[in-house]
Amino acid sequence: MTDQPFIQFRNVFKAFGAKTVLNGVDLSIYKGEVTTIIGKSGGGKSVLLKHIIGLAVPDSGMMLFEGRPFSEMKRAEKKTMKRKFSYMFQGTALFDSMTVFENIALPLVERTSLQKAEIRKQVEEQMEQLDLREINDKYPSQLSGGMQKRVALARALVTRPEIVLFDEPTTGLDPIRKNAVHNMISDYQKKFGFTGVVVSHEIPDVLHISQRVAMLNEGQILFEGSPEELRNTSDPLVQSFLKGSQLTVDG
Repeated sequence: MTDQPFIQFRNVFKAFGAKTVLNGVDLSIYKGEVTTIIGKSGGGKSVLLKHIIGLAVPDSGMMLFEGRPFSEMKRAEKKTMKRKFSYMFQGTALFDSMTVFENIALPLVERTSLQKAEIRKQVEEQMEQLDLREINDKYPSQLSGGMQKRVALARALVTRPEIVLFDEPTTGLDPIRKNAVHNMISDYQKKFGFTGVVVSHEIPDVLHISQRVAMLNEGQILFEGSPEELRNTSDPLVQSFLKGSQLTVDG
């Protein structure tokens, strides 16, 4: 790990109307690691994730990428930076009218000028790596929830991103499939070396795939450190959350 964070929040504020969601967030994300954001449901974790990928912009404060403020980058630089990112949505966001192959190919079709033959080659390679070869002509509605997650991950990885963001990747899955998705993220992170940022409430399961954990509480980062440091912290709010007493707060 280098001393300089890959992605950094500096005193970031974000409000929607009268509701302040991010209230002075300071957070560092390091290259080649999986960082998991935990916290109460409805507490702003997904909003934080949207700031990383540029779907939301701070009201005040600063986002830095590799030490450079995003707000100071030129348009072309911002475009190049955004190409390094990929996003795996909470509900997979697969298109039911498209086959598995077409869903996985979509980012290459939309974001590159590759020829059809090269797109086919890259998609087939990605499907091979994620063991999806037999279902390329199927539609998402024909797949199990766990298999849909795997297709969504294949689509997120097909552009060979440097950073992959996961928004509640195990929502709606049973414990066995949740474990399978966590293992899948961990295995492919090691295989491809991307930087992963995971928003999750699956404690303690998600800690096993994380090098760093940050807890968002009342719009601020209450804790940031390794999973071991999280388990050993004496902070009563953090301990209360880990024991599950606050999991139902905020719905």
